[in-house]
Amino acid sequence: MAGDAIAPDRELPQLDGAGLRIAVLCARFNDLITKRLLDGVRRGARFAGVADEDLTVAWVPGAFELPLAAKASAESGRFDAVIVLGAVIRGETSHYEIVSEQCARGVQDVQLTTGVPVMFGVLTVEDLDQALARSEDAGGHNVGEECGLGAVEVVGFLRSVRGRMF
Repeated sequence: MAGDAIAPDRELPQLDGAGLRIAVLCARFNDLITKRLLDGVRRGARFAGVADEDLTVAWVPGAFELPLAAKASAESGRFDAVIVLGAVIRGETSHYEIVSEQCARGVQDVQLTTGVPVMFGVLTVEDLDQALARSEDAGGHNVGEECGLGAVEVVGFLRSVRGRMF
């Protein structure tokens, strides 16, 4: 079963993503990794019942631009959830800390101010090998896949708390 490859060692909650609309925002910088994460989002969302046509994919220059794109997407009223994908790989300067911290803070601010879940699929890693290990193909560890599943789970939780049927 496809789900066995996604989460062989843990039980997943009941997920029903039918009809959910999800924005997937990808950073072009380090697109070797973000394309793999995007493939993972598609697998996870499909497993949770989200139709391929209900995923809207858009690209931005890098991880630093993801919070603004997430805010615009969340405020549009078109999406039940937003997923941001990026890869910030440590280099020899403080650029890594600035980008990764501000991206995370900005994404958190978006979901807290809009009430729309924003899944954080931005890898913050030491090197390319770590990024590759967190964006593996089907059957391996892929943070994008976790975000696809997580988006459906969080929307379901919010709907149950807010009194709407999932």
